[in-house]
Amino acid sequence: MALPKHVTIKEVGPRDGLQNESDMIRTEDKIDWINLLSQTGLSYIEITSFVHPKWISQLADAIEVAKGIEREKDITYAALVPNKKGLERALEANVDEISVFMSASESHNRKNINKSIEETYPVLEEVVLGAKKQQKSVRGYVSTAFGCPYEGDIDVKDVIQVSKTLFDMGIDELSIGDTIGVANPLQVQHFLTEFREHLPEQKVALHFHDTRGTALANCLVAMELGFDTFDSALGGLGGCPYAKGASGNLATDDLFYMLNGMGIETNIDREKLLQAASFIQSKMKKSLSSHQMQILNQGRE
Repeated sequence: MALPKHVTIKEVGPRDGLQNESDMIRTEDKIDWINLLSQTGLSYIEITSFVHPKWISQLADAIEVAKGIEREKDITYAALVPNKKGLERALEANVDEISVFMSASESHNRKNINKSIEETYPVLEEVVLGAKKQQKSVRGYVSTAFGCPYEGDIDVKDVIQVSKTLFDMGIDELSIGDTIGVANPLQVQHFLTEFREHLPEQKVALHFHDTRGTALANCLVAMELGFDTFDSALGGLGGCPYAKGASGNLATDDLFYMLNGMGIETNIDREKLLQAASFIQSKMKKSLSSHQMQILNQGRE
Protein backbone atom coordinates (compact mmCIF):
# COMPACT_ATOMS: atom_id res chain seq x y z
CA MET A 1 0.00 0.00 0.00
CA ALA A 2 1.64 3.23 -1.19
CA LEU A 3 0.69 6.01 1.21
CA PRO A 4 2.00 9.55 1.75
CA LYS A 5 4.50 10.07 4.55
CA HIS A 6 2.80 13.30 5.56
CA VAL A 7 -0.83 14.42 5.42
CA THR A 8 -2.10 17.96 5.86
CA ILE A 9 -5.28 18.27 7.91
CA LYS A 10 -7.21 21.49 7.33
CA GLU A 11 -9.46 22.33 10.28
CA VAL A 12 -12.85 23.71 9.22
CA GLY A 13 -14.69 23.36 12.55
CA PRO A 14 -14.98 27.05 13.46
CA ARG A 15 -16.74 27.66 10.15
CA ASP A 16 -18.24 24.49 8.66
CA GLY A 17 -18.65 22.86 12.03
CA LEU A 18 -20.45 25.72 13.74
CA GLN A 19 -22.52 27.12 10.88
CA ASN A 20 -25.32 24.57 11.30
CA GLU A 21 -25.42 24.75 15.10
CA SER A 22 -28.59 26.44 16.37
CA ASP A 23 -27.29 27.09 19.89
CA MET A 24 -25.24 30.27 19.72
CA ILE A 25 -21.60 30.12 20.76
CA ARG A 26 -20.26 33.31 22.37
CA THR A 27 -17.74 35.29 20.36
CA GLU A 28 -15.16 35.08 23.14
CA ASP A 29 -15.55 31.30 23.27
CA LYS A 30 -14.96 31.02 19.52
CA ILE A 31 -11.84 33.13 19.89
CA ASP A 32 -10.56 31.03 22.79
CA TRP A 33 -11.27 27.85 20.85
CA ILE A 34 -9.40 29.02 17.75
CA ASN A 35 -6.50 30.05 20.00
CA LEU A 36 -6.43 26.51 21.40
CA LEU A 37 -6.53 25.07 17.89
CA SER A 38 -3.57 27.28 17.03
CA GLN A 39 -1.52 25.42 19.66
CA THR A 40 -2.23 21.92 18.31
CA GLY A 41 0.18 21.88 15.37
CA LEU A 42 -2.49 22.53 12.75
CA SER A 43 -1.23 24.64 9.85
CA TYR A 44 -4.63 25.73 8.57
CA ILE A 45 -7.81 26.85 10.35
CA GLU A 46 -10.95 28.08 8.62
CA ILE A 47 -12.16 30.50 11.26
CA THR A 48 -15.47 31.90 9.98
CA SER A 49 -17.61 32.93 7.03
CA PHE A 50 -18.36 36.40 5.67
CA VAL A 51 -21.75 35.55 4.24
CA HIS A 52 -24.52 37.97 5.14
CA PRO A 53 -25.33 37.61 8.88
CA LYS A 54 -29.03 37.01 8.16
CA TRP A 55 -28.16 33.74 6.39
CA ILE A 56 -25.87 32.31 9.08
CA SER A 57 -26.49 34.06 12.38
CA GLN A 58 -24.00 31.79 14.17
CA LEU A 59 -21.20 33.47 12.21
CA ALA A 60 -22.50 37.04 12.31
CA ASP A 61 -19.49 37.95 14.48
CA ALA A 62 -17.00 37.10 11.71
CA ILE A 63 -15.04 40.36 11.92
CA GLU A 64 -14.88 40.27 15.73
CA VAL A 65 -13.60 36.69 15.69
CA ALA A 66 -11.03 37.31 12.95
CA LYS A 67 -9.70 40.41 14.70
CA GLY A 68 -9.79 38.86 18.17
CA ILE A 69 -7.74 35.71 17.71
CA GLU A 70 -4.04 35.41 18.53
CA ARG A 71 -2.39 34.53 15.24
CA GLU A 72 0.56 32.17 14.95
CA LYS A 73 2.94 32.93 12.09
CA ASP A 74 2.97 29.41 10.61
CA ILE A 75 -0.81 29.04 10.44
CA THR A 76 -3.12 30.08 7.61
CA TYR A 77 -6.34 31.62 8.95
CA ALA A 78 -9.00 31.34 6.25
CA ALA A 79 -12.60 32.41 5.80
CA LEU A 80 -15.44 31.67 3.41
CA VAL A 81 -16.43 34.61 1.19
CA PRO A 82 -19.50 34.60 -1.11
CA ASN A 83 -19.21 37.89 -3.00
CA LYS A 84 -17.53 41.28 -3.27
CA LYS A 85 -19.23 42.63 -0.15
CA GLY A 86 -18.05 39.63 1.86
CA LEU A 87 -14.55 40.12 0.47
CA GLU A 88 -14.50 43.71 1.70
CA ARG A 89 -15.33 42.51 5.22
CA ALA A 90 -12.77 39.69 5.04
CA LEU A 91 -10.05 42.08 3.94
CA GLU A 92 -10.99 44.44 6.75
CA ALA A 93 -10.48 41.52 9.13
CA ASN A 94 -7.17 40.67 7.40
CA VAL A 95 -7.75 36.94 6.92
CA ASP A 96 -4.88 35.09 5.25
CA GLU A 97 -6.86 33.11 2.72
CA ILE A 98 -10.15 33.70 0.92
CA SER A 99 -12.39 30.72 0.13
CA VAL A 100 -15.03 30.85 -2.60
CA PHE A 101 -17.69 28.19 -3.05
CA MET A 102 -20.14 26.73 -5.52
CA SER A 103 -21.70 23.39 -6.42
CA ALA A 104 -21.12 20.91 -9.22
CA SER A 105 -24.88 20.33 -9.21
CA GLU A 106 -27.04 22.92 -10.93
CA SER A 107 -29.96 22.29 -8.55
CA HIS A 108 -27.87 22.51 -5.39
CA ASN A 109 -26.11 25.64 -6.64
CA ARG A 110 -29.48 27.35 -7.17
CA LYS A 111 -30.70 26.27 -3.73
CA ASN A 112 -27.48 27.25 -1.96
CA ILE A 113 -26.43 30.39 -3.84
CA ASN A 114 -29.68 31.32 -5.62
CA LYS A 115 -27.87 31.43 -8.95
CA SER A 116 -27.16 29.09 -11.83
CA ILE A 117 -23.63 27.76 -12.21
CA GLU A 118 -23.00 30.12 -15.14
CA GLU A 119 -24.33 33.08 -13.16
CA THR A 120 -22.06 32.17 -10.22
CA TYR A 121 -18.79 32.28 -12.15
CA PRO A 122 -18.53 36.10 -12.60
CA VAL A 123 -19.42 36.67 -8.93
CA LEU A 124 -16.64 34.35 -7.78
CA GLU A 125 -14.16 35.68 -10.33
CA GLU A 126 -14.63 39.16 -8.91
CA VAL A 127 -13.80 37.80 -5.45
CA VAL A 128 -10.77 35.83 -6.68
CA LEU A 129 -9.32 38.78 -8.59
CA GLY A 130 -9.98 41.14 -5.68
CA ALA A 131 -8.29 38.78 -3.22
CA LYS A 132 -5.30 38.27 -5.50
CA LYS A 133 -4.93 42.02 -5.88
CA GLN A 134 -4.45 42.14 -2.10
CA GLN A 135 -1.90 39.28 -2.22
CA LYS A 136 -4.26 36.80 -0.56
CA SER A 137 -4.27 33.12 -1.44
CA VAL A 138 -7.59 31.74 -2.65
CA ARG A 139 -9.25 28.39 -2.15
CA GLY A 140 -12.21 27.09 -4.12
CA TYR A 141 -14.86 24.73 -2.77
CA VAL A 142 -16.87 22.51 -5.10
CA SER A 143 -19.86 21.02 -3.27
CA THR A 144 -21.97 17.93 -4.12
CA ALA A 145 -19.12 16.41 -6.14
CA PHE A 146 -20.08 12.84 -5.25
CA GLY A 147 -23.85 13.22 -5.06
CA CYS A 148 -26.64 15.79 -4.88
CA PRO A 149 -29.78 15.68 -2.71
CA TYR A 150 -31.83 16.88 -5.69
CA GLU A 151 -30.13 15.27 -8.70
CA GLY A 152 -28.54 12.12 -7.29
CA ASP A 153 -25.26 11.05 -8.89
CA ILE A 154 -23.06 13.77 -10.38
CA ASP A 155 -20.96 13.12 -13.47
CA VAL A 156 -17.26 13.54 -12.71
CA LYS A 157 -16.96 15.48 -15.99
CA ASP A 158 -19.25 18.16 -14.53
CA VAL A 159 -17.01 18.42 -11.46
CA ILE A 160 -13.93 18.64 -13.66
CA GLN A 161 -15.48 21.44 -15.73
CA VAL A 162 -16.39 23.53 -12.67
CA SER A 163 -12.97 22.86 -11.14
CA LYS A 164 -11.08 23.88 -14.27
CA THR A 165 -13.08 27.11 -14.43
CA LEU A 166 -12.14 27.94 -10.84
CA PHE A 167 -8.45 27.25 -11.51
CA ASP A 168 -8.64 29.42 -14.62
CA MET A 169 -9.89 32.23 -12.37
CA GLY A 170 -6.70 31.91 -10.32
CA ILE A 171 -7.51 29.82 -7.24
CA ASP A 172 -4.52 28.22 -5.52
CA GLU A 173 -6.24 25.12 -4.16
CA LEU A 174 -9.47 23.23 -4.73
CA SER A 175 -11.49 21.41 -2.07
CA ILE A 176 -13.80 18.72 -3.47
CA GLY A 177 -16.77 18.13 -1.19
CA ASP A 178 -18.95 15.11 -0.50
CA THR A 179 -21.55 17.48 0.88
CA ILE A 180 -24.18 14.93 1.87
CA GLY A 181 -21.82 12.12 2.80
CA VAL A 182 -22.89 9.59 0.16
CA ALA A 183 -19.50 8.64 -1.32
CA ASN A 184 -18.11 5.13 -0.96
CA PRO A 185 -14.50 3.97 -1.45
CA LEU A 186 -14.99 2.40 -4.88
CA GLN A 187 -16.79 5.54 -6.11
CA VAL A 188 -13.99 7.70 -4.74
CA GLN A 189 -11.39 5.53 -6.48
CA HIS A 190 -13.12 5.82 -9.86
CA PHE A 191 -13.80 9.54 -9.42
CA LEU A 192 -10.29 10.54 -8.36
CA THR A 193 -8.59 8.32 -10.94
CA GLU A 194 -10.38 10.23 -13.70
CA PHE A 195 -10.17 13.59 -11.93
CA ARG A 196 -6.38 13.56 -11.54
CA GLU A 197 -5.95 13.02 -15.26
CA HIS A 198 -7.19 16.58 -15.71
CA LEU A 199 -6.10 18.43 -12.55
CA PRO A 200 -3.07 18.01 -10.25
CA GLU A 201 -3.70 16.17 -6.98
CA GLN A 202 -1.06 18.41 -5.35
CA LYS A 203 -3.53 21.31 -5.54
CA VAL A 204 -6.60 19.35 -4.45
CA ALA A 205 -8.02 18.67 -0.99
CA LEU A 206 -10.84 16.26 -0.15
CA HIS A 207 -13.73 17.30 2.05
CA PHE A 208 -15.55 14.14 3.09
CA HIS A 209 -18.60 14.08 5.32
CA ASP A 210 -19.19 11.08 7.55
CA THR A 211 -22.99 11.02 7.32
CA ARG A 212 -22.99 7.33 6.44
CA GLY A 213 -19.75 6.32 8.15
CA THR A 214 -17.53 6.07 5.07
CA ALA A 215 -15.32 9.16 5.41
CA LEU A 216 -12.19 7.49 6.82
CA ALA A 217 -12.39 4.70 4.25
CA ASN A 218 -12.71 7.32 1.52
CA CYS A 219 -9.63 9.13 2.87
CA LEU A 220 -7.64 5.90 2.72
CA VAL A 221 -8.54 5.35 -0.94
CA ALA A 222 -7.66 8.96 -1.75
CA MET A 223 -4.27 8.59 -0.06
CA GLU A 224 -3.53 5.46 -2.09
CA LEU A 225 -4.07 7.60 -5.20
CA GLY A 226 -1.65 10.29 -4.03
CA PHE A 227 -3.97 12.83 -2.39
CA ASP A 228 -2.60 14.10 0.91
CA THR A 229 -4.78 17.02 2.05
CA PHE A 230 -8.08 16.61 3.88
CA ASP A 231 -10.64 18.93 5.47
CA SER A 232 -12.14 17.94 8.81
CA ALA A 233 -13.87 19.41 11.85
CA LEU A 234 -12.78 18.72 15.40
CA GLY A 235 -15.11 16.39 17.26
CA GLY A 236 -17.15 15.78 14.11
CA LEU A 237 -18.83 19.15 14.49
CA GLY A 238 -21.36 20.05 11.85
CA GLY A 239 -24.51 18.30 10.76
CA CYS A 240 -25.81 17.43 7.36
CA PRO A 241 -28.82 19.64 6.50
CA TYR A 242 -30.22 16.96 4.18
CA ALA A 243 -30.11 14.08 6.65
CA LYS A 244 -31.58 15.17 9.97
CA GLY A 245 -29.82 13.70 12.99
CA ALA A 246 -26.92 12.43 10.89
CA SER A 247 -23.32 13.28 11.54
CA GLY A 248 -21.67 15.67 9.17
CA ASN A 249 -17.99 16.50 8.88
CA LEU A 250 -15.24 13.95 9.19
CA ALA A 251 -13.85 14.39 12.71
CA THR A 252 -10.32 15.80 12.91
CA ASP A 253 -9.55 13.72 15.99
CA ASP A 254 -10.68 10.48 14.32
CA LEU A 255 -8.69 11.26 11.18
CA PHE A 256 -5.64 12.06 13.30
CA TYR A 257 -6.01 8.77 15.22
CA MET A 258 -6.03 6.76 11.99
CA LEU A 259 -3.11 8.60 10.44
CA ASN A 260 -1.03 8.55 13.61
CA GLY A 261 -1.61 4.83 14.06
CA MET A 262 -0.45 4.23 10.49
CA GLY A 263 2.76 6.18 11.04
CA ILE A 264 1.71 9.08 8.78
CA GLU A 265 2.98 12.43 10.04
CA THR A 266 0.57 15.31 10.63
CA ASN A 267 2.57 17.54 13.05
CA ILE A 268 -0.46 17.54 15.37
CA ASP A 269 -0.26 17.10 19.15
CA ARG A 270 -2.92 14.62 20.28
CA GLU A 271 -3.33 15.94 23.82
CA LYS A 272 -3.69 19.54 22.70
CA LEU A 273 -6.16 18.47 20.02
CA LEU A 274 -8.36 16.69 22.57
CA GLN A 275 -8.03 19.66 24.93
CA ALA A 276 -9.39 21.93 22.19
CA ALA A 277 -12.21 19.46 21.52
CA SER A 278 -13.12 19.27 25.19
CA PHE A 279 -13.18 23.05 25.40
CA ILE A 280 -15.68 23.58 22.58
CA GLN A 281 -17.76 20.66 23.82
CA SER A 282 -18.03 22.38 27.20
CA LYS A 283 -19.53 25.43 25.47
CA MET A 284 -22.21 23.42 23.70
CA LYS A 285 -25.36 21.71 24.94
CA LYS A 286 -24.37 18.32 23.60
CA SER A 287 -21.47 15.89 23.41
CA LEU A 288 -19.31 15.86 20.32
CA SER A 289 -19.96 12.91 18.03
CA SER A 290 -16.44 11.78 17.13
CA HIS A 291 -15.30 8.33 18.25
CA GLN A 292 -12.33 9.81 20.10
CA MET A 293 -14.55 12.16 22.09
CA GLN A 294 -17.04 9.41 22.86
CA ILE A 295 -14.19 7.40 24.35
CA LEU A 296 -12.93 10.42 26.28
CA ASN A 297 -16.41 11.26 27.56
CA GLN A 298 -16.88 7.71 28.82
CA GLY A 299 -13.60 7.91 30.74
CA ARG A 300 -11.93 5.03 28.95
CA GLU A 301 -8.77 6.98 28.23
